Amino acid sequence: MVDYRMEKEFEEKVVHVRRVSKKTKGGDRIGFSVLVVVGDKKGRVGAALGKAPDIRSAIQKAMSDAKRHLIEVPLKQGTIPHEVRVKRGAAEVLLKPGLPGRGIIAGGAVRSVVEAVGVKSIVSKILGTRNKISNVYATIEALKKLKK
Repeated sequence: MVDYRMEKEFEEKVVHVRRVSKKTKGGDRIGFSVLVVVGDKKGRVGAALGKAPDIRSAIQKAMSDAKRHLIEVPLKQGTIPHEVRVKRGAAEVLLKPGLPGRGIIAGGAVRSVVEAVGVKSIVSKILGTRNKISNVYATIEALKKLKK
């Protein structure tokens, strides 16, 4: 039996949806901003913010932008090779390699990024702001700093 369903190359995850409104002469203009994380679970990940008058368009914009800005992350036996701590704006993120079988110990924003990369075990701590958008971008910066 042949399976005709297309295998998706990337896993997409909507991390944050925000409704924004703008006061104009003719009334309020309502729009949405959506943060999406895209990864292939084999060491590539990207994140982007999409803005549009409706959620579906904002998600599409964010996904295409995230796929254009993918980064390569070196993985070592299902975890990261070494500890890294990054401060980006108000967000500060600490990532440590996890022991095999321990799992992902991370908050929501960091968890979505490291799951998309394909990390199996990691320990992390968000030290700065609680803003999901800032924390996702800080996590991406931390993953960029990893060396083999």
